[in-house]
Amino acid sequence: MRGTLVALVGALACVTSASLGAQNTIMFFASVVDDKGVPVATLAPDDLKVVENGAEGKITKVEPIDWPIKVQLLIDNGVGMDAALVQIRNGIKGFVEAMPDGIEMSLYTTAPQPRNIVRPTMDKKLMVQGADRIAPDSGAPRFIEALNEAASRIDKEKGNYFPVVVILGSMSAEGSSFNERDIQRMLQRFTERSTVHVIMLSTGSQSATGANQTAVGDAAAKNTGGRYENIAAATRLATLLPEIGAQIAKSHERQSHQFRLTFQRPNGVSGAMGQIGAQIRTGLNSSLTINGRLP
Repeated sequence: MRGTLVALVGALACVTSASLGAQNTIMFFASVVDDKGVPVATLAPDDLKVVENGAEGKITKVEPIDWPIKVQLLIDNGVGMDAALVQIRNGIKGFVEAMPDGIEMSLYTTAPQPRNIVRPTMDKKLMVQGADRIAPDSGAPRFIEALNEAASRIDKEKGNYFPVVVILGSMSAEGSSFNERDIQRMLQRFTERSTVHVIMLSTGSQSATGANQTAVGDAAAKNTGGRYENIAAATRLATLLPEIGAQIAKSHERQSHQFRLTFQRPNGVSGAMGQIGAQIRTGLNSSLTINGRLP
């Protein structure tokens, strides 16, 4: 017995006729839990019936995955943020505490240019110490440049993992040099495999000149299934950053118990991906994605 049809979700726009061409197989991911919400340890090809545009194909391979997440934390320390420094540090410490052990994290500031404070580490103590090393700067933050560098680091790193970027920005004048094409390219790179969470802080000492970073941050969060928060009080950081940390921890738990499926498309089907759906055996529930990302 199989349950209700579940649709494939995720970055379907990235899977075009050009990328599939004459391929007759597609790879996607399944997060599978039992009726109590507990991830299952095994999944057989016969547990799933997969269709494309209503025609049944075949699951030829099921691979359990245990990919980690890797978190980059980007912090605006520029003009106008000195008054929020205590709340920023406390928020970072709460964020780190909310993360599971064994998660790789790194810490960067964005003014007067992106700077590394803590290199990638699994040591929570180093991250906490890094929070205390953040110093205010009178320069303009480089919100867009910091995001672009984060995307570049993700592109350069080898191996299978789920990249997460958390950025705290402000409404101060943006210090980055950028053009629309560069921004769109950066957003596309994030959309392909990352989750971006954005916090924008507007304080009374800042001029409301942050339209560019607000638009870019909002697009980055929406395109990747991340969270976007626009706050007016720095005191909120002490609870908001830990909330986002807890959300990432929950995503990690879901993402680290998945299966990568190789799907042989129905006979004669090629080109752009059609509508994919699956029915799983009774007693199980599944979520299907193109890239395994479950924000």
